[in-house]
Parts: sequence; structure tokens; C-alpha cells
Amino acid sequence: MKPTAGMSAVRSGMLTGLSSLAVAGAAAGAGILLAHLFGRNERTDGLLVAYGVYLVLSIAAQSFRTVVLPVLTRAEADGTLAAEVRAYLFALVGTGVVAVTAVTLLADPLGRALTAHRPAGAVAAEALPWFAAAGFLQLVAALLASTLAARDSYGVAALAYALGAAVALLLFAALHRHGVVSLAWAVTANGVLLVAVLLGPLARTGTFRGGRRSGGSLPRLGRLASGAAVPIALQAMFVVALRVAGGLGVGKATSLNYAYLFAGVLVVATASSVALISSAPLTRRGLDLEGAVAHIVHCSWLSLAVIAAAAGVFALCGGRLVAPVLGGAYKGEVASELGRLVAYLAPWMVVIVAYTLTFPLLFVLERSRGLVAIAAAGLATTVPILFAGRALAGLPGIALALALSAGLVLAALLVAVSDGILRRTAVELAGLTLRVGALAAGSFGLGLVVGGIGGALLGLAVYAALLAVLRPQGLREAWVYVRALH
Repeated sequence: MKPTAGMSAVRSGMLTGLSSLAVAGAAAGAGILLAHLFGRNERTDGLLVAYGVYLVLSIAAQSFRTVVLPVLTRAEADGTLAAEVRAYLFALVGTGVVAVTAVTLLADPLGRALTAHRPAGAVAAEALPWFAAAGFLQLVAALLASTLAARDSYGVAALAYALGAAVALLLFAALHRHGVVSLAWAVTANGVLLVAVLLGPLARTGTFRGGRRSGGSLPRLGRLASGAAVPIALQAMFVVALRVAGGLGVGKATSLNYAYLFAGVLVVATASSVALISSAPLTRRGLDLEGAVAHIVHCSWLSLAVIAAAAGVFALCGGRLVAPVLGGAYKGEVASELGRLVAYLAPWMVVIVAYTLTFPLLFVLERSRGLVAIAAAGLATTVPILFAGRALAGLPGIALALALSAGLVLAALLVAVSDGILRRTAVELAGLTLRVGALAAGSFGLGLVVGGIGGALLGLAVYAALLAVLRPQGLREAWVYVRALH
């Protein structure tokens, strides 16, 4: 189950990043297909309310990979991996069966409670059991993928997630004649396929055999709930931001939603992939304060170098890029506003990159206490910050307020890692952001003279040339660091 000779963190990160892009692309494709096939009505409202349940469980699943990987890595070193995996499987499957059964039995009242109109409630009731099952399958898949990662195997998981997402999109396209609930069927099929593909290599190598299970299920479920609190709170911050943006007029919340989607894909494709493949090696080698700061800063270099280029492209011609994809409702000033919003979300992306790299360190260092309190406090402070941002600058103000709210959560997490890490990391990240930002601003400033897609391509070419010629020391050190992670 070990990776082949010469396998590096760079290759693992690229595989994971490409897989994340495939998953995000398939999700975006499903959203576009849903809009074109079913429009915007009470039935789609009901479906998307039910989809929100799946989204929460999916976020919990991604967090679970971060939470459980250090535990499984230590178990692999101690020879107790099989027992630990079985214990988690027992906890997840037992909880999943109970939860999905309850949702199925209570689907009608739940559908009515979650929606304002009867047609929407009926669709929500029909879709909820499927989405609940799909969410718990994602949790099981997260455990299996983490088990593979504990043995330094990332390729199978990357393939499984990409394949499952593609199959779900194809199934939705094939089954859409049966109504909007066909999306729920497709998402559930994705979970089944994902678990099946991940189970194969683990079963063949006897990963589930041997050892005796220690401890009960409740502590493991508690670890999952605690680990998911902050990521879910960050997602909830965005939900609040959408409600605040809705006060600016019709369509403003939708524009913010799509800008957030594009920005989120950039973070997932860069920082998230590195965070997933680094927990196991960091757990084995051990980590101190110096190592934690170095990890966050080095990995941020690689992520922000890519994000700065993408933000520059969106700032210059984002409207022309999104209009053909999203359709006739996203042309002219609406499209231009959406493109600019992605650029305004650049500070949020910087913060989320740092958060994505910091969060796993809490579990590597076993300093994950207080996460529920951090999540609750962060969410509570978000509402006044968002309203203040809207009052000061409208949608751009909301985008910047999201960065500030997430930054407060990041600061609390850094303090949880170590009392002395906050100031040092903040100083290093500020310097890094200024250097990368200056390169991007100079490069795309030249493109601004030309304007449009041609200007964006010119800016991108100048930016890439400057990085190649100047070869910033921080970027060189980051590349060496990531290559040596495995």
C-alpha cells in the first residue's frame, strides 16, 4: 500500500488537487444542468433545501479526514490500524443507519418544516432520505481514504473521488426525466461507488483484520463532532453573508454565491490538497513551533502564487469568462460585478488558505480542545461584521467582512496551536501576501492597459515570467519543502 519509489508530496498533492478540481467541476456541472433543465421554482427550492443537509455532512466528512488521519497514522505505527479503523467504521455505520432511518420516517414533517411552500416541502421530503444516506456514505469514504493516506497511498482516493463525481453528473443527465429528485439519486450513487472503490484495496491487503477494538464509539463520534465544528461554522458564515447580501437587491446574493464558488475552487485545488497529503508525514516526524510556522508559510507560498494569478484574471475579464457558462442572466454589468467580486474575495482566500493549512496541525499536535467554542464565537461575531461591511461598501464590503470574520477564527486556531505562533505567522503571511500581491498587481496592471481577455493573458504571461526570472527565495524554499514532505 506504500507509494511507488520516488513518490513525493508534490505528486500526491497534484493527484489530490486534480481530483478536487474534478469533484468541484462535476458539482458545478450539476448546478448548471439543474438550472438549465428545471429552472428556478418551488421544486428546485425544495431540492436545494434537502441538498443543504448533504452539504453539511459533506463538510463534516472533509473535516473528518483531517481529524482522523493523525490518529490512524499513529495506529499504523503502533500496529493497531485494523482495530482503530473497525472501531470508527462501527461508530459511523451504526450512527448512519439510525440517522437515515429516522430521516426516512420523518421525511414529510421535516420537508414541511424546512420549506415555506407545499410543492417544495414534497420534493424536500422525497429527496431527504437519499441525501442523508449520501452524506453518511461520504463520512465512511473519508475514513477509508484516511486509512489509505495513513499508509502513504493517495492515488486510489484521488481516482475514486474524481470517478464518483463524474458518474454522478452522468447519472443526473441520464435520469433527469424522472424529475429533480434524480439529482439526489445520482449523489447517492456517487457515495456507493466511492466507498466500493476505496474498500477494494483495503480489503485485498487485509487492512480490516487483526487486533482488538479498544474504547467505545461515543469518544470517536465526539471527536468527529468537535473536528467538524469550525468548518461548519465557516460555511454558516457564508450562509449568513448570503442573507445579508439579499438586502442589497434581487440577484445580489446569487452573484456572491457564484463568486464564492469560484474562489472556493481555487482554495480547494491548492491548499486543501496539500493539507490532506501532509498530515501523515508531519505526524510521523513530529512538529514543533518552528516547524508549524514553516509549514503554514511554505505551503501558503505555493497556494497564493496560483491564487494571485487567478484573481488577476478574474479582475480583468471575469465577466467574459462566466457569462457563457452561466447563461443569459449573467451578461453585461452583472457578469462584470461577479468577476470583480472574485477579486474582492482575494483577502478571504488568503485567510482560508492559512486556515486550511493550520487546521490539521491542531490534530497532528493533539491540541484540538476548544474548537466548538471557537466555532460558536466566530459565528456570533460574523453577523455585525457583515452588516457593517454591507453598510460601508455593499457587496465588496461583504466580501471583505467575510475575510475579517474568517481571520478572527484563524487567529483563535493559531493561538490554540501555540501561544507564540500567532504573531510570527501573521508577520510571515503579511510579508508573503504583499510580495505576491505586488507581483500580481504590477503584472496585471500592464494587462489593464490592453483590457479584456487579451489584457488578462498579457498580465498572466508577465506574472509567470516575473516568477521564473526573479525566482523568489520564499517560493524556492516552499517548493523544496513540499517535495520533501514524504
